Amino acid sequence: MSRTEDTVIVIQCANRKRPEAGHMEEAGRKVLFVADPASAPPGDSVLYRRPDDPAPSGRSWRDMLEDYNRNRRADNPLGLLPAWKLYENAAYRALADRFGTDNLFILSAGWGLVAGGFLLPKYDITFSSSAKGEDAYKRRRRGDRGFAAIPAGISQHVVLLSGKEYRSLFLRLTNGVARRTVVFNSDTPPRAPGCTLLRYESDTRTNWHYECAMKIVSGEFSICA
Repeated sequence: MSRTEDTVIVIQCANRKRPEAGHMEEAGRKVLFVADPASAPPGDSVLYRRPDDPAPSGRSWRDMLEDYNRNRRADNPLGLLPAWKLYENAAYRALADRFGTDNLFILSAGWGLVAGGFLLPKYDITFSSSAKGEDAYKRRRRGDRGFAAIPAGISQHVVLLSGKEYRSLFLRLTNGVARRTVVFNSDTPPRAPGCTLLRYESDTRTNWHYECAMKIVSGEFSICA
């Protein structure tokens, strides 16, 4: 296995968020970020917004979130969770423990590529093709923006664990990173220009990246470049 300090792990986000996760707020109401607010189900409990919609200040919600992190207060009044802690699956915590939050990044369908310690609000946005019909409001649109938290000149080995829907975003947001490895599970290698390809063989097809993450943490699967 690569030395921990030489490796950066990027793992895709998850649908299931921790129930205690906080929200951004507008006029005293909770904001839930989705891909298409106009088609979201009606309700009085939350306001639906896109990350790049204007907030009441006139600036985008994305800019407001960046400010919230930049000027982070100890009391964290909105109760936002760091990205590595936002999702319920144990793989995120295991990767944070093994590699450290500085070397763990989340590839979020809603926010882009964010550091493990970056505070995120609840959101319901996905790349998954299963978001159809009444769930279509969750499906990320082509051309949506995203944070790109990994510097182009980074010397570390950057390893992606994700399904195929997330790869193009990763490739775009890490363009210029010299050492990138894309771990894949399919029988046919994916197209990932400028990246080393590494197959993780498993009968698990849905969310195989969680299984892979735990095997990396335990040392059963090597990601040496």
